[in-house]
Amino acid sequence: MIKGITVLLHNQIQDGEDPFGAPVYREMTIKVPNVLVGEPTSQQIVDMMSLYGKRAQYTLALPKGDDHVWEDQIVEFFGDRWRVFTKPVMGIEKNIPLDWNAKVMVERYE
Repeated sequence: MIKGITVLLHNQIQDGEDPFGAPVYREMTIKVPNVLVGEPTSQQIVDMMSLYGKRAQYTLALPKGDDHVWEDQIVEFFGDRWRVFTKPVMGIEKNIPLDWNAKVMVERYE
């Protein structure tokens, strides 16, 4: 049986505006269970470098039914912080036999 790990997702939520009208954000940390972490293929690494100018370190497979915002968010797993730099690529839930139907790519975040 394939089983994922729990990933910490740091969502930036707009909490108001400063006196100059710029948005002010607060961070909310969410534990997302059963996330698969995999290595991107060499072709995916080249494609991401060409499209985004960023090196994909890992591919995250997101569990079915997950409705969190992942794009441009910080995630933590394996003791490090990573930034999601792609939009979730989703499949049709009922046509996918396993527990995951979306994936995103992450880069190292210092």
